[in-house]
Amino acid sequence: MGNAYKDTMNLPNTDFAMRGNLPENEPKRLEKWENERIYWRVLEKNKDGEPFVLHDGPPYANGPIHIGHAFNKILKDFVNKSHAQRGYFTPYVPGWDCHGQPIEHMIEESLGTEKFRETPQPEVRRLCREWAEKYVGVQREGFKRLGVNADWEHPYLTFIPNYEAGNVEIFKKMYLDGAIYRGRKPIHWCSHCHTALAEAEIEYGDETSPAIFVRFEMTTVPEGLEAYEGRLDVAIWTTTPWTLPADDAVILHPTELYVAVEHDGRAYIMAEALAEKLIEKFGWGDAKVVEGFKASGTELAGNKYKLPIFPDEGQDGVFIYADYVTMEDGTGIVHTAPGHGVDDYLAGMKFGVPVIMPVDDDGRFYEGEGLGFGGPFSGMEVNEANPVIIEWLRERGMLILHEDISHSYPHCWRCHEPVIFRATSQWFVSMDDTGLRQSASKAIENDVEWIPAWASNRIGAMVADRPDWCISRQRSWGVPIPVFTCDKCGETVATEATFDAVIDLFYKEGADAWFTKTPADYLPADTCCPKCGAGVADLNPEKDILDVWWESGVSHTSVCRHRESEGLHFPAEMYLEGSDQHRGWFQSSLLTSVGAYGVPPYKSVMHCGFTVDENGEKMSKSKGNGVDPAEVMGKFGADVLRLWVSSVDYSQDVSISDNILKQVSDAYRKFRNSLRFVLGNLDDFDDSKCVATWDELEPVDKYMMAKTYALLKSVEESYDKYKFNAVYRECYDFVNELSSVYLDVTKDRLYSEAPDSPRRRAAQSVLMNILEVLVRILAPILSFTCDEVWESYPPKLRDREGRADNVQLAGWPTRDDFAPALPADDGAADLARFATAMDVRDVVTKSLEDARAEKFINKSQEAAVVISAPADVLETIEGLGAQVFEELLIVSGVEFAAGDEVSAKVLKASGEKCPRCWNYRVLGGNANHPAVCERCGDALDAIGFEEAK
Repeated sequence: MGNAYKDTMNLPNTDFAMRGNLPENEPKRLEKWENERIYWRVLEKNKDGEPFVLHDGPPYANGPIHIGHAFNKILKDFVNKSHAQRGYFTPYVPGWDCHGQPIEHMIEESLGTEKFRETPQPEVRRLCREWAEKYVGVQREGFKRLGVNADWEHPYLTFIPNYEAGNVEIFKKMYLDGAIYRGRKPIHWCSHCHTALAEAEIEYGDETSPAIFVRFEMTTVPEGLEAYEGRLDVAIWTTTPWTLPADDAVILHPTELYVAVEHDGRAYIMAEALAEKLIEKFGWGDAKVVEGFKASGTELAGNKYKLPIFPDEGQDGVFIYADYVTMEDGTGIVHTAPGHGVDDYLAGMKFGVPVIMPVDDDGRFYEGEGLGFGGPFSGMEVNEANPVIIEWLRERGMLILHEDISHSYPHCWRCHEPVIFRATSQWFVSMDDTGLRQSASKAIENDVEWIPAWASNRIGAMVADRPDWCISRQRSWGVPIPVFTCDKCGETVATEATFDAVIDLFYKEGADAWFTKTPADYLPADTCCPKCGAGVADLNPEKDILDVWWESGVSHTSVCRHRESEGLHFPAEMYLEGSDQHRGWFQSSLLTSVGAYGVPPYKSVMHCGFTVDENGEKMSKSKGNGVDPAEVMGKFGADVLRLWVSSVDYSQDVSISDNILKQVSDAYRKFRNSLRFVLGNLDDFDDSKCVATWDELEPVDKYMMAKTYALLKSVEESYDKYKFNAVYRECYDFVNELSSVYLDVTKDRLYSEAPDSPRRRAAQSVLMNILEVLVRILAPILSFTCDEVWESYPPKLRDREGRADNVQLAGWPTRDDFAPALPADDGAADLARFATAMDVRDVVTKSLEDARAEKFINKSQEAAVVISAPADVLETIEGLGAQVFEELLIVSGVEFAAGDEVSAKVLKASGEKCPRCWNYRVLGGNANHPAVCERCGDALDAIGFEEAK
């Protein structure tokens, strides 16, 4: 008979599978979305909505996507979809950074260095373009697999003509305004990559360097040291011995005091604050401070000394001063080569100290004697020369002490080799000549929302302290600096007319034309040198290319402005990239936009941290701790990866590993199984069966409806604040309570009541509201799964008139969508009242667990409970009624009693076990069905079930 009754139950029925089989099914859904043109249909639906443009920062087109790429793109998809779901117009054009040294380096490696150098520049550029196009395709497929909505058919690429022309438009404006200049000053130079580097292209790592103390022989004698004429030295300190061939000054602190220390018949000038420490360090036991001499750095300025490497060149080094000299290390006097350091260069400029540059592009000393050459170190690589220079000084009695120190040192971000400072002729953006620094700082503080807010301090400090921006690079693959040099007199030729001609050329033919045409082919015929009058035939195009950070930085013009007809606009609502972009793309975009237009290119900037392993360590091939997003999706599916992204605090570095993903996969199953249960129990439900009024709901139903609306409001607020981990936590906690409480306690109602029972329809009405909310608010995160849920709605709900065929077109739930309608207080009173019942449930559940552990009962239905409670609690729970608590506690009987505290006594349930619903009741209340309880008998009558004769 039990089996017969089983067939009379309202058991769940849905085609939404328990196992998602995401790795196999997600690609099919991607194909469906592509066929549906879902990205374009969402834009069409929201075309009259408020625009929200998230401008994509371009990843570098070199290799497959890594987990950091996936993390970044999924976050952007959350931003876009959470806005689109709420009706915003969200065009999203993905982009790729296609120029630059890494691709050029890959071509050099594939051809071999000798063949690469022999290959014509247009051919090198063609090979670089093909390489970039290949990996744009590879990465595009990787990003699409993540479920990211975008205009994948029309991305922006930094090598297309329209984009390249935008570079010249910004260069023209800033050059003609006086913000761009050509100058010879020290810049970071990578000898391995043969190019200048901007600060954004530098990474710092520890290096061991030789620190040496050296004596330079004085040629002038400060007042008070006349007795030491011919026996007087200045003691200097440096950690770069290889810069000594370029020495032509020493720097002191302007206000610190300096003394002379006598040792072995000679006097050595050094800082008073360090004298005692240095005497001990040098092992000068007989040394003493010379009496009658003490002077500040300012007072000593102008004194002279013999140059250490080239003492007989007829030029002496000079004493100057600068505030950056410290009294922490060294002698308080620093050897200075203005060509090898920005601070030294700036200090030297104030005193008219010439810049000497004896080092070539390969990081080797020029061969030759005298200043500007390597002299005894000719042809040597600078780091190889260090020990040779130290020994050379030792042999001549100039070396006081040599020791090795470990310190932070700049490295090239591409090849990771140490860089050098080297004065070369480069193109720069001035930070101060046109007030760019001040304007950019003001924009950071007043015009941009930084997410998180503290990021404004970070980028603000970087802009405040940065040097002029070196924007020229000595490479082939990029956008050329759009100026010309007169072959007759060397004058730079750059006018509004020449810029416009180049802009027109690039729009029509792209930057490749710069390398295949002559200026006479495209410049106005009357173009001439403003200095000597030479004509267009005597003009040579600049050979250097623009910094890739400049290139990506002008995307606000080459994309947002150039593609306004596609719905983009300037400034964009948001830029979102990794935290390292405060000194990279965020900053280059800011400087070029403020420099050209006076306003920032974005209204808000959101950054994300880096991906690290479960131990917090940086991922690397050598450690073998990397996580490949393709492998993750092949094992878990993209929705599990997306759920992981939603679960973390993206503003910090985030951990990911197989173990972490397994935990996220468990959470995914919780969401999936709960949604499946809801779908299964709505199989026979449609809008006509929904209860009409709030009062037709049971107390637990009202509680869950109020919780659902509270969830909706909370999640919307979290999406507004881009707190995706809060969205995850709120939804997970809700689903956890839904599963462990509401779905559990209403199961008896849903399965056992008559199909059209008001109590069953009340529960189904609640489930319908929960489903309509969850599927929409989770769609930005679990895009694949929510679309599958949407397709798996029961037939009558699927066939609603006007229903969207994709959840991404379904819009955002509102208060007015709830059925039955919420009361004026949104169910707050019911929520508060039932919260008391939930507190009581916690106490009773513990007592039931104890009874089960003691083998007093097996299942909770075998129990009846007596709940004791203080008067205020008792009044509330009695008002709810025993039947409410029988359902809430899944027991067969409940009584209430007064008590000092909430407690529960577990008794054996009276009555017999109903073979249909398994509750303990008085059987036979319905004469047609004497073997079951009265409720089940009535249900059997309702469905026309006849007992076997």
